[in-house]
Amino acid sequence: MADKLALPLLLPTPPLSKPFFSLDPHPLKPQPPPSLTPILNDILQPNSTTKPISPIIPKTPRRIGKHNDPNKGKPWSSHLSPQGQLVFKTLIHPSFNSSQIDNILPTLVEFHEKDSEFGSKLLSLDVLGLIQGLGYYKKVDLALLVFDWVKKYYKDSGMVLRGSVVAVVISMLGKDGRVSVASSLFRGLRKDGFVVDVYGYTSLISAYANNGRFREAVSVFKEMEEEGCQPTKITYNVILNVYGKMGMPWNKIESVFDGMKRSGVLPDSYTYNTLISCCKRGSLYEDANRIFEEMKMAGFVPDYVTYNTLLDVYAKSRRPNEAMDVLREMESNGFSPSVVTYNSLISCYAKDGLFDEAMELKGKMLEKGIKPDVFTYTTLFSGFEKAGKDESAMRVFDEMINSGCKPNICTFNALIKMHGNRGRFLEMMKVVEDIQKCGCVPDIVTWNTLLAVFGQNGMDGEVSSVFKEMKRAGFIPERDTFNTLISAYSRCGSLDQAMNVYKSMLEVKISPDLSTYNAVLAALARGGLWEQSEKILEEMKNTHCKPNECSYSSLLHAYANGKQIEKMRVLGEKIYSYEIEPHAVLLKTLVLVNSKTDLLEETERAFHEMKKRGFSHDINTLNAMVSIYGRRQMSMEANEIITFINESGFSPNLTTYNSLMYMYSRSSDFPKAEEMLRDILSKGIKPDVISYNTVIYGYCRNGKMKEASRVLSEMRKSGVIPDVITYNTFVASYAADELFKEAIEVIKYMIKQGCKPNASTYNSIVDWYCKFHHRDDAVLFINKLREVDPRVSKDEISRLSARVAQIA
Repeated sequence: MADKLALPLLLPTPPLSKPFFSLDPHPLKPQPPPSLTPILNDILQPNSTTKPISPIIPKTPRRIGKHNDPNKGKPWSSHLSPQGQLVFKTLIHPSFNSSQIDNILPTLVEFHEKDSEFGSKLLSLDVLGLIQGLGYYKKVDLALLVFDWVKKYYKDSGMVLRGSVVAVVISMLGKDGRVSVASSLFRGLRKDGFVVDVYGYTSLISAYANNGRFREAVSVFKEMEEEGCQPTKITYNVILNVYGKMGMPWNKIESVFDGMKRSGVLPDSYTYNTLISCCKRGSLYEDANRIFEEMKMAGFVPDYVTYNTLLDVYAKSRRPNEAMDVLREMESNGFSPSVVTYNSLISCYAKDGLFDEAMELKGKMLEKGIKPDVFTYTTLFSGFEKAGKDESAMRVFDEMINSGCKPNICTFNALIKMHGNRGRFLEMMKVVEDIQKCGCVPDIVTWNTLLAVFGQNGMDGEVSSVFKEMKRAGFIPERDTFNTLISAYSRCGSLDQAMNVYKSMLEVKISPDLSTYNAVLAALARGGLWEQSEKILEEMKNTHCKPNECSYSSLLHAYANGKQIEKMRVLGEKIYSYEIEPHAVLLKTLVLVNSKTDLLEETERAFHEMKKRGFSHDINTLNAMVSIYGRRQMSMEANEIITFINESGFSPNLTTYNSLMYMYSRSSDFPKAEEMLRDILSKGIKPDVISYNTVIYGYCRNGKMKEASRVLSEMRKSGVIPDVITYNTFVASYAADELFKEAIEVIKYMIKQGCKPNASTYNSIVDWYCKFHHRDDAVLFINKLREVDPRVSKDEISRLSARVAQIA
């Protein structure tokens, strides 16, 4: 089956004619591809020739909490010799012209040449002080000019341009966002025979890391080790932080940490805090706790950062009880929680729909005099939006604005997601326009959100266009973008495209992480490829990438879509029995998959189990209940769920209404289906092809062909294109009433509209001919079928002939 999953084409759609945003690109060099993982190598055709994507990334902000004044408030001239002070004052004077540097710097050289024993060392200290001082005054170009002048003047630059000077210049360029210039300077020095020490390497690694160019940071680290340059504690701390931000597998992070200890470099509290932070991405709360205990055993006292980081790991792992335990330990050791602490806890509860607890925490913040910030409000907004509580989400947004809290790019990204997921694209694009009007700058999450929204709505052309526009705007497609693309294309039904995106990700040397595997599992699940899914899950376990609730959720969907009901039941029992932790996500998934496979008893069991364990329902689980009750004409139970939706503040969406329309269209109260169609139109919700097909079916089933034709006409006027199911409904209804001429006219019309008839289309004609004992007419229809459909295949004609013979 795996050989069917690859296409040679990756992104065929041309870019949008108008850019979404305007940003300056900073191109980087693509890296050679890594080898494919064994199972995914089977899924991806190894001979595919997809080209690697040139990575591009904008400057990232400086780490919060770093001291802004490296001189700690003292005048820079205090570090300089008397002559150095004079030179420095001249350089920073507004009237100074860079062309005068050849006249100014020689005076400093002459001053130190008088001291034959310590002259070069003292000159090196002055050069270091000058460059640091110029950097402090934001005169980076002038600092670089001083560096170049000294390098040119002193051929043996190692005497004056010592490692510390080189490190300061590289660091300065990195902070100024000029990491490519820093890299060129570094390479140039090495080419000229200058021996770069550990501080120079560490500064370049940090420059790459602080500018988000993580892969190049890792490349320099490996180069450093190959050159036999022993990393320092700072080097290891920086590269561990880089690995964490890259989402590297935990075994690779541990390998660096073990190498650090083997080389005799003792970790400090910053090292342990960094390692705990690395556990966030993969929900590695057990490893985080182990590192926390090791930190204490090593004699380090956890600080404010330690507790907040550990708490955030538990929060991101959706372990609210353990997160609250950390909060209590934190407070008992004299550390007061901050807005950051509460934001992590609120996020933990909001993600699982526990809004009462989330709002209670917000209240406690206010009681302690901690004012909610933009992250507090945005977290709550996103939680309500995800649960389908749009009114509650907008109340949070309004409260944020009224409190004087200015939205940031995270807020705008959440608004884009809300409008996009509801199909409100005009409102979504209005938010996109508002981003720059409000002084915000689109980030990588903005683009990823747009990709996800279009993928969610099955708009693969827009997915490709946004991706191309994103690259043209200057953003590197990092792991999260590739994960989003895999998910987006699979939601559009383009599984082959999704797998090719994965291959492109490997070709630019990005290793899969938990999110990547989960995106691939979700893609396979949509195709019902349960065997591949089982192999991926096994591979995850073998590569130290622990599957989480999302992994098992996708496996349940794979079983459901692959009609593997028994396997689905077995996995469900493992969840109920705690063999696999019964996370809220998994119980919600059991509601969805059992509803989808029409297992009423199992659906109700999962639904009630959620309530029993204190998990909140969301709009998706409630829709699943409406759907299964509607399909079984259990109108009383369906309406009870609708009442609960309205009373609990959920916002019914198109799926909700489509399920209700389905129920009514199959009942004696079928006209109510159209009433619901009018209702959703009045609420600004755009019906889809399923909505119209459902109403049409209700009328056709009851012989109301005139009304059905009217709805079809409205459907076309609204821009919703009828599909083969639409036309088949008319064909079957006309044939059932012995109106074969009208039925055949519908077939001709659908072909003219570009809709290809399928087996069901023709089955309706020949079956009803035979049911009305008109076998000869059925045979005649088959013999003249090419007059109706010139493109019908010989195999289809043979199949229909055999069907008539079998019926007869």
